[in-house]
Parts: sequence; structure tokens; C-alpha cells
Amino acid sequence: MANPKAYSTIGTVLKCGATVQALTKICKIKSYPDLGGAPENIETTDLEDSFQTFVPGVQSMDQMEFTCNYNPTDYDAVVTAIPESGEQYYQLEFGTDGANGKFQWQGTHSVRVTGGDVNAVREMVITCVPSTAVTKVTA
Repeated sequence: MANPKAYSTIGTVLKCGATVQALTKICKIKSYPDLGGAPENIETTDLEDSFQTFVPGVQSMDQMEFTCNYNPTDYDAVVTAIPESGEQYYQLEFGTDGANGKFQWQGTHSVRVTGGDVNAVREMVITCVPSTAVTKVTA
């Protein structure tokens, strides 16, 4: 079967656990952030250049925010998944059982309930602070 032109976000799952073997789904998510950022540009322009020149520097890695529908059970599950000490593993899976890709990193997370509007769904945000690069899982 040929590769499709694009993949749907349907079936995207966020998991966490104390070990890679213990990864479990925290709760359903509605949106996920960029998985990493662009490298900083280090300017290398000198007086002989007619335009600015750059080389890539350190890749930026901001906190990652996952939006979810709020309900007390899911909120408690996310809070319970926060370890008392130390970091844990995270995995974002695309498609059923990660058929379209799996990405892992280590870090910590917190959760907060966001403000609401009239006639809107209550939401919460899981904020993950990565301590390692996000890498694609192979095999």
C-alpha cells in the first residue's frame, strides 16, 4: 500500500510513566504542541558580507502544553500521574497504537484548569517541561 499524502490527528494519545515499559495514557487530549523548536541563529556576518549570514545554534525547547476537556476524574488522574520526585517518561503516539509515529522525551508535568466562557466547554492544560530532546521511536 502506498503512503497517504497526510495523516489525521485522530488517535493521538499522550502517555507517561516512571519507565518506558510503564507508559499509560493519562487522559484524552484535544491538542498538542510543536515537538521541539527551531535552532537559534548565530550571526556570522562580517564586514565583507553584503547580507547577514548565520549558522545554527542550540535548538530551543519550550514547555509543551496539551489541551484537554476538564472533568474531575481526568483531572485527578493527571494529578496522580505527577511523581513526587524525579522525572518520568512521556510518549506522544500518532494513530492507533502509534502506527503513524511515536515520539518520546523525559521531563515533568503539571495541570491547571483554564478560564471559561459562556456556552463553552471547560478545559484543562497539561504543561510538560522536557529535560531531554524529543526523539522519534523506531521499531
